[in-house]
Amino acid sequence: MPGELASRLQPIVAEAVTAAGFDLDAFEVQQAGRRQLVKVVVDADDGVGLDEVAEISRKVSAALDENEHVLASAYTLEVTSPGLDRPLTQPRHWRRARFRLVKITPVEGAAFVGRVGHAGEDAVRVLAGGKLRDVRYADVAKAVVEIEFKQPPAEDLKLLEDDASGLIAAGQAETEKGSK
Repeated sequence: MPGELASRLQPIVAEAVTAAGFDLDAFEVQQAGRRQLVKVVVDADDGVGLDEVAEISRKVSAALDENEHVLASAYTLEVTSPGLDRPLTQPRHWRRARFRLVKITPVEGAAFVGRVGHAGEDAVRVLAGGKLRDVRYADVAKAVVEIEFKQPPAEDLKLLEDDASGLIAAGQAETEKGSK
């Protein structure tokens, strides 16, 4: 029942979140006693603040109330932003992690840590071991942001910035297997 209900509510919630200018990152409906627990995870390129979470919560609640015939029971709404431990699974997740350290576990080969640069539709540029590398999303089994307690080295950020703006000559980056 919660899965079927979630599939009917998801477009309603997605429309409300998108209208507020945010992305619906995850959506789930769970049975919680006599109530339904509606969990909504939202994100945006510049992140999501507490005031924005409150605004989105009001809009999603209004959309759910307008469609109470679909829900057909009392509900608790939980709106949040993704945590740091969220895996990077879509190009937009990589774009939002720009300049962050990420632990990348490839489908084949050993895991490594790199700093995220330009994220395209099929691959991301990372600075790992002092070298720029293109990593195809299809070649990544898992990737998560690493927590840093100090500012990243300015020279790393400059190198990634120069690379993204085309100041580094094409062909200087090492290419991961299969991304040529």
